[in-house]
Amino acid sequence: MSTYVFIAEALFFAFVILTFMGAILAVRARLLMHAVLGLAVCLLGVAGLYFYLGSIFLTMMQILIYVGAICILMVFGVMVGYTPQEIAESNFKGKNRFLAVAASFTGFFLLLIPLLRATFTPALEKTGDFSLPWLGETLLYRYCMAFELISVVLLAAIIGAIILATGGRES
Repeated sequence: MSTYVFIAEALFFAFVILTFMGAILAVRARLLMHAVLGLAVCLLGVAGLYFYLGSIFLTMMQILIYVGAICILMVFGVMVGYTPQEIAESNFKGKNRFLAVAASFTGFFLLLIPLLRATFTPALEKTGDFSLPWLGETLLYRYCMAFELISVVLLAAIIGAIILATGGRES
């Protein structure tokens, strides 16, 4: 085995370990700030995996958007957020509940109309052999924007998990 292959495999496993250790720290932390730090370490590990795969653009976007912006936003949210006592004092009823339900239905139907009018046709291009290298190159180079949009869905899932976790701790 050549030295370069050994270094590449060592880097890969280092990034995987960094990702898992950050994830464990994020999930098991007792303090919210430690959880955000664990999330930042985990996302840096994912950026390292993108670098290992040869996608410098995704590496930089991962660091810039997720590690930089999202983790900093979470820290600011912790700093300026409401205390549990302030949350208990504010009630969600009456006019606010009606406006929230109306806005939800309006948004749902505004998104549903173009979806129902769209025509979906299969692509007439060569799909490939579905090997792991072909799949990796296709996801990271050709469908980079779709890959980033999927990460926005992941961000929404993270935010939802945080909301559910904080609600579960209070009860």
